[in-house]
Amino acid sequence: MRTTSPPLLAAAQRLLGEVTTDPMGSVGPSIYDTARLVALAPWLAGHQARVAFLCRHQRGDGGWGGPDGYAVIPTLSATTALLTELTRSPDRAGPPGPDLARAAARGLRALCQWLTPPYPTEIPDTIGVEVILPALIDELSALVAGPAGELLASRTPEPESQPQQAVEAVRLPPEFDHRSLARVRAAFAAQALPRRAWACLEVVGPAAAGAPFIHPAMGAVGCSAAATAAWLGGAGGDPAAVEFLDTLQARAGGPVPGVSPITYFEPAWVLNSFAVGGLAPTIPTGLLDRLERGLTDEGAPAAPGLPADSDDTAAVLSALLLHGRIRSADSLLGYRTDEYFRCFVDERNPSVSANAHVLETLAHYLARQPALRTRYAAPAAMAASWLLDQQDKDGSWWDKWHASPYYATTCCVLALLRYDPAGTRPAVERAVKWVRQTQRPDGSWGRWQGTIEETAYAVQLLAVAAPGDPAAAAAIAGGRAYLQRPAGDPAPLWHAKDLYAPLAVIEAARLAALQLAGSRWSAPPRAPGSAPRLEGE
Repeated sequence: MRTTSPPLLAAAQRLLGEVTTDPMGSVGPSIYDTARLVALAPWLAGHQARVAFLCRHQRGDGGWGGPDGYAVIPTLSATTALLTELTRSPDRAGPPGPDLARAAARGLRALCQWLTPPYPTEIPDTIGVEVILPALIDELSALVAGPAGELLASRTPEPESQPQQAVEAVRLPPEFDHRSLARVRAAFAAQALPRRAWACLEVVGPAAAGAPFIHPAMGAVGCSAAATAAWLGGAGGDPAAVEFLDTLQARAGGPVPGVSPITYFEPAWVLNSFAVGGLAPTIPTGLLDRLERGLTDEGAPAAPGLPADSDDTAAVLSALLLHGRIRSADSLLGYRTDEYFRCFVDERNPSVSANAHVLETLAHYLARQPALRTRYAAPAAMAASWLLDQQDKDGSWWDKWHASPYYATTCCVLALLRYDPAGTRPAVERAVKWVRQTQRPDGSWGRWQGTIEETAYAVQLLAVAAPGDPAAAAAIAGGRAYLQRPAGDPAPLWHAKDLYAPLAVIEAARLAALQLAGSRWSAPPRAPGSAPRLEGE
């Protein structure tokens, strides 16, 4: 086993301590949810800090959020939030404070460019996009048709001085309509809204406030600040939910994450990353106890209040198994179809990474408990076959839970090698070749730009799949140097309602990659309380 440098081991131990003591989890701020709080909860502490956060993070093109189509939902959310705030405080339209009218007008102009034919921007399949997009466009139209539109027209110069005409040009792309939103609202009215849909409760509108059949967990509705604020309806709502939002906003001084808590997701991913890298810090018993408490007959969710899913179930089972706590994996079989494993029982499309995690977990069980072969061998073979069929011609994989192919590709390669290193070798070699060929000149990897997270996945893949390969070794050396550079908070790449960054999960991937790369150095963590700074800023 590769030895671990004391600084690297100390960093891993410190990270585990933070994860153990914080059941909420560490997640970077979200434009979408922060803007929803501006619109829905002006009474909540940190309101002006959230408004300032939105103005500060507006891009040069007038949009907010990630690259390409990942900007559409956060830009809609931020623009509607600033228009709402403008009507509350018309004297805040310009200096000396943030120019709310100008920022909202620039956002509206960006949306007109993206959401008018011929629709040059493809909108990604983020969580709830099929209901959030039409709901936000309706909200934007209503705001511009009212006092907000009048203020906007009177306080901004050309070409933004005709907001009504501009918003009338905004249209849903042809692949979207209002039917999904109508179904959600009808199910809510019948008090039959599935628990999984609670995370998007804000699309219901004012009727969501105080809905008696909605039951928060840890104060949160659907692990969503936006959904929780919609359900509260005001400062006089459920005290636990008010406390949840207040605690959440205080953690970053106003802005809030897009998904919180991540009680089981975060430790499961951290522990499994350490296992891949061969990092062996002392595992706190309480962390394993927490994961065991998350398991039910249906499996494990990402956090209390969410339905169980195969992805988190596989990760929790694997993390427990690798640390001597063997629980039955039969709950995974409930997600099996004739071709693949569903992530959620009622999902619209399958997940590559969820199937990879299921396969990897079943492979662990088959290796440690051969008597289970009659039960798990056929489902594992099915998942492996499906994953092989999903590989792109260039050797990569893509997934619905993450914006980067480096995440999906690494998940698949690790799972296939764990399951059948000989039989899956051709697919693995194609992936290795793709990773080598897509390395950037500075040693990093990334879909849009080099990032710590994507570089960590690429280094892991090459170290595990191509040991002894001189070309892979050279690429790993470049990646190791990049991973050792000081950096800000990781770029958001994970799919929620907009892109988010699970900070501890990403740091665990970095530490595992450095261990695999033979590093004897570890960058110090960002000082507690210091301002977050994204890669590339």
